[in-house]
Amino acid sequence: MDATISDHVRADLRQRDEGMAGGCADRTFGTSPPLDMAIPRQSARPLPSLSLDHVSHHYGAKRALNDVCLSVAPGEIVCLVGPSGCGKSTLLRLAAGLETLQQGTVSIAGQTIAQPGASLPPERRGIGLVFQDYALFPHLNVLDNVRFGLNRLPAAERDTRALAALEQVGMEGFVRAFPHALSGGQQQRVALARAMAPRPAVLLLDEPFSGLDTRLRETVRDETLHVLKRSGAATMIVTHDPEEAMFLADRIALLRDGKMVQVGSPTTLYTKPADAFAASFFGEVNQLSGRVHHSRVDTPVGCLTVTHLDEGMPVDVLIRPEALRLTLAGAGDVTGVPNLARVEASRLLGRTSLIHLCVTDRDGVPHHLHARAPGHFLPEDGSHVSVTLEPRQAFVFAKG
Repeated sequence: MDATISDHVRADLRQRDEGMAGGCADRTFGTSPPLDMAIPRQSARPLPSLSLDHVSHHYGAKRALNDVCLSVAPGEIVCLVGPSGCGKSTLLRLAAGLETLQQGTVSIAGQTIAQPGASLPPERRGIGLVFQDYALFPHLNVLDNVRFGLNRLPAAERDTRALAALEQVGMEGFVRAFPHALSGGQQQRVALARAMAPRPAVLLLDEPFSGLDTRLRETVRDETLHVLKRSGAATMIVTHDPEEAMFLADRIALLRDGKMVQVGSPTTLYTKPADAFAASFFGEVNQLSGRVHHSRVDTPVGCLTVTHLDEGMPVDVLIRPEALRLTLAGAGDVTGVPNLARVEASRLLGRTSLIHLCVTDRDGVPHHLHARAPGHFLPEDGSHVSVTLEPRQAFVFAKG
């Protein structure tokens, strides 16, 4: 079950500002790290990284996480993705210290900061947090919002830190503005500046762009990517949007039902999915059934070589729409045209066209497929095309 962080934010920040010992574990480690747990960028030592090892978590009888292991290297951006309720926000809450760790360990730079029964509170972990609703204080202007949490520093240094963080995100011209006067994108940047002002070793972002409209979201996440890379912090981002994860992440961690399905680069998860769920999560797929015969699987649009499955095994074949290359069959007799398909509809989607196809298998059973073509390729409804299958965008898995 994914829990949201935003409900806990304001209380946590108030505890930090008042110097309270927030944490929710049974006891806390005795050594309190300084406000800047991160090392300044000019240091020869690398920034600490985040490690979560063999983490499991329950909400009553519901298992939210099941033996999850994940690490984030210094300067790396890792995105957590998966369907609602898969455990991604729970994992972020445990890293932040906003949830009591039940099993496993959380470490920064090899130093354990949380284990069952012992945990550093959130304000002493050297972690910056950006929340889904940004959690800006409406009664404080932009500068004071960013200064919040720097109360242990001298006043002059607080101003210097806050202004430097605002300059990083391009909001230095709004220091006297209040949150209600800012756009959603501007509020997001202020929240990011506040998280970065203490120069944390680790940044955790929970659905930071979900409240923005599509065009603004593209712009803001592009700006955020560059800011995060310049910061050098280890960054973990929760997002429900696979495309957003592929845009932002150096590595993606895909979860399902509390388990880690696959971790790797965006290219790896898209082109070498671990299973049918992973293949379908990162984009539309056409799904067909087949059976392995002489290390091959026949489909209505071509054959695929299969070396990792046993002879005779029933399989699911998942084909990305862009894997279907179409060539107009021409008017008249189409007898003998290889992998013939009839066009049911064509739609221009901007940069690509979506073509609805009907193909029949060897038994004469019709199948509805989608193909994506670049540009303005729009064959007429009822016309015929020849289909060529790109095998690198087609995946065969044992039938579940």
